[in-house]
Amino acid sequence: MAMTAGTATSFPMSNHTRERVTVAKLTLENFYSNLILQHEERETRQKKLEVAMEEEGLADEEKKLRRSQHARKETEFLRLKRTRLGLDDFESLKVIGRGAFGEVRLVQKKDTGHIYAMKILRKADMLEKEQVAHIRAERDILVEADGAWVVKMFYSFQDKRNLYLIMEFLPGGDMMTLLMKKDTLTEEETQFYISETVLAIDAIHQLGFIHRDIKPDNLLLDAKGHVKLSDFGLCTGLKKAHRTEFYRNLTHNPPSDFSFQNMNSKRKAETWKKNRRQLAYSTVGTPDYIAPEVFMQTGYNKLCDWWSLGVIMYEMLIGYPPFCSETPQETYRKVMNWKETLVFPPEVPISEKAKDLILRFCIDSENRIGSTGVEEIKDHPFFEGVDWGHIRERPAAIPIEIKSIDDTSNFDEFPESDILQPVPNTTEPDYKSKDWVFLNYTYKRFEGLTQRGSIPSYMKAGKL
Repeated sequence: MAMTAGTATSFPMSNHTRERVTVAKLTLENFYSNLILQHEERETRQKKLEVAMEEEGLADEEKKLRRSQHARKETEFLRLKRTRLGLDDFESLKVIGRGAFGEVRLVQKKDTGHIYAMKILRKADMLEKEQVAHIRAERDILVEADGAWVVKMFYSFQDKRNLYLIMEFLPGGDMMTLLMKKDTLTEEETQFYISETVLAIDAIHQLGFIHRDIKPDNLLLDAKGHVKLSDFGLCTGLKKAHRTEFYRNLTHNPPSDFSFQNMNSKRKAETWKKNRRQLAYSTVGTPDYIAPEVFMQTGYNKLCDWWSLGVIMYEMLIGYPPFCSETPQETYRKVMNWKETLVFPPEVPISEKAKDLILRFCIDSENRIGSTGVEEIKDHPFFEGVDWGHIRERPAAIPIEIKSIDDTSNFDEFPESDILQPVPNTTEPDYKSKDWVFLNYTYKRFEGLTQRGSIPSYMKAGKL
């Protein structure tokens, strides 16, 4: 049909066209924001170098040499950034963790020999379980948080089926495994781990993030036994499993907790530890560590992370968390009724200072410790004697034994899986149409690409 001049016919835009427009818009935005970010990062690295050289009091000749070495690194970084990273660049050594959306493997980068932890997430599961926003949040915080308290991410990339995060490998395992090995921790050990976690949580709060999923599984231990935070999948958007309605269906689940309630603390701890591993790997998760106001959906703030820390502290000293039950629904009910259910078993001795701090963490958010800032927490009598400024340089409360750079003795054993197996074309589901939601996922860290062949000094032969 010919259109006459001066008349315009508007056709409704198809979903396919609308999606293509969105992709084009996002691609352009990402391209330009990445250019600006790269320029800013490059300038920051240059400034850092100048400050470091001034502090060292280097002579002009030495400075010149250092600057040209740095310029070569920057050039190499640009070259390496353009090379595509993929699965073929890594050799998979062992499965060291498994969760609802994928798994974590110990891998070795073939060209440098470096050891990493590779987090593999299935795209199909992320789309189906509405996890895209969470995994994007996790990638973003790992790129932004570049301090001692957060697990470092070196690269991220994707293929047709999976997303991949290449993280530093922390051979000490996680706090959940440590707590399962030991009945309880001493107050001295608890003081150390809680102090370090206070600093770690404060570090991400200062970046403007709320973690919202602080639990022992997400407190990892490095080669020297110090704490690092991981798993930022909940930093924005709530997991379905952490929405109130998920646990609220209590009418069909009458309290099945009577036998559990009547157990002594030793039996409770045994039962908790027996079921704990399964909870960690399920999509449902456990509401044990989540603050009541997060369930309420009437608003919450960063103070919810301090509640979780109080629950962990209780578990360290008592042997199981305060609200643990036989079902997640029952746990949820106990969390919501914390004023009645948060009690200390008389048969487990615990100091008044420790008890007071737990009760200051696990209280309604208006009265919670930390509401005036982290200094309020640091000043609590339980932390008496803590050297906050140098805690990471001091020996850890429980030393970690590492025999080699790929030692996995602090991790559980997992059977192999087929997550990395190529799928025959006939059964390969087509996620291509949905792939734009994972746009700009790829990332390469400057140190990861330029420190070729270097291995942390404590992991070199003879230093273990």
